[in-house]
Amino acid sequence: MPLLILGLFLKLDLRAAAEETTFPIEVLPSEATQMTDKETGASLLFLTTNPALDQNLYYEQRSWLADSSVILFRSSRTNGGLMGYVTKTGELLRLSSPEGGYGGSTGANLKNSFYAMRGNKVVEVFLDLKYGAKDLLKAAARERVIASLPEEFMPPNTALTENSDGTLLAFGAGGRGEANTGKDAKVVIVNASSGDIRAVHRVPGSAFSGHVVFSRTNPNLVSFCEEGGWLSVVDVQIAKRVFQHKKVEGEFATHHCWWLGDTITFTGGFHPQPTEDADVKVIDIHTGEVRILGKGSWWPGATPAELARQNWWHACGSEQGRWLAADNWHGDIGLFHSKTTRTYYLTKNHRTYGKGTHPEVGWDRKGEQVIFASYKLGNIDVCVATIPKQWQEAWSGQLSIP
Repeated sequence: MPLLILGLFLKLDLRAAAEETTFPIEVLPSEATQMTDKETGASLLFLTTNPALDQNLYYEQRSWLADSSVILFRSSRTNGGLMGYVTKTGELLRLSSPEGGYGGSTGANLKNSFYAMRGNKVVEVFLDLKYGAKDLLKAAARERVIASLPEEFMPPNTALTENSDGTLLAFGAGGRGEANTGKDAKVVIVNASSGDIRAVHRVPGSAFSGHVVFSRTNPNLVSFCEEGGWLSVVDVQIAKRVFQHKKVEGEFATHHCWWLGDTITFTGGFHPQPTEDADVKVIDIHTGEVRILGKGSWWPGATPAELARQNWWHACGSEQGRWLAADNWHGDIGLFHSKTTRTYYLTKNHRTYGKGTHPEVGWDRKGEQVIFASYKLGNIDVCVATIPKQWQEAWSGQLSIP
């Protein structure tokens, strides 16, 4: 092998080694407590019971690692930040590197790792857990630096999102909202292997409202929210907008999330806030067709609190396609069967209307559990609700629930 090429290989190997670090992870005792929702029969597992604010990742990101061994969440407790719940033992992990904590995290789709931001670094973190008879014997992490963001792409203003084949990451950067007049916003793409960085869409910061999310099935489509179209989709291969949902006069629409194929769920209706109606809807970005899968309600004279019990706010579909879940301002979690549109309450009253953190309900990897923030125990805790087996079996045959 020529010396020049050999030297290049050695240089690349040294660079790779320098960008990977391994370090121990602190393990905390389990705080978990379990109960059954007496009204619905759903099993409720509270991952946290600490007085601090503990919250699941936003529903646009993946809270579960690919093998479901760890559930990611955020905590305001001392030395909190990004943490993990070990599903086998109930123990908690402080997920922080010696160089600093992690933000903007999401579980990887196909690998047992998570992506995060650490300062201006985009990183991938693999966890190494060794189990004893009851508890963890060892917890360590290996961090790989994917890219260092230049000033042009700082600061990030959304969490990371990964495309369906694991080759690309995306996030929003720069200005966001009315306070950023004159400052550009960008939808930024990072190659997960090479670390190459590029912007695929630019807009004035005052017209950008974030929610950058990759499609779950098409590796080239990324969505976001911007003024003039509410929901936009860009094909990252050609850096061109290929879809916009332009609201008609009087339409209320919010909180989109990719589902199966090139469809996107969202909530909304045709009465303005604070007395809005908000159905759970799904739109096909190729035809523009919108279907209602979870019906809300509206009636004259209803108070905002009354309407909030009957309408939906965040909605997210399971990756297998059988279910959608949605929450409301009272902290009720509804389930909607994708084929029959039958609607059932999985659990209720996890928020006090008018104040507090929203549930922001998201899914596990198997379509069996949902995760959300709950105030039922008196603090904001991370709760996982398991869909009753009876319900799953009934949907398989499209039968009525007894």
